[in-house]
Amino acid sequence: MAENKTQKTDTSVDLFLSTVEDKVQQEDSRIIIELMEEITKEKPTMWGASIIGFGSEHYEYKSGREGDMPKIGFSPRRGTLTLYVLRGGELLYSDLLLELGKYKTGKICLYIKRLLDVDLKILKQIILRAISK
Repeated sequence: MAENKTQKTDTSVDLFLSTVEDKVQQEDSRIIIELMEEITKEKPTMWGASIIGFGSEHYEYKSGREGDMPKIGFSPRRGTLTLYVLRGGELLYSDLLLELGKYKTGKICLYIKRLLDVDLKILKQIILRAISK
């Protein structure tokens, strides 16, 4: 079976953030790190080349595929902050998403262009709910 591409690395989170060209996105990333660190009580670590994760958990699919992944995390991607926080699906967060502000969603992802577009108190509640899943 193929090895997972996204694995915990020893790369420095600060070094990675210094490569993010958009300075606002760099600052937003630092705020998200503080928020996720405060909530999870975990230090940020790099997963793969571009995901900043907090905590770790083991998963195993019915297919037999298994591995480890961060409990929650995010990645400053070109033009958007991708937060891996919608554990259990978007419906479990619909009440909070109504109040969040400007965003898009994917399967487990919350896409935000800038933190100024969202209510940080609501984002914090989403993260709290995610780590309790």
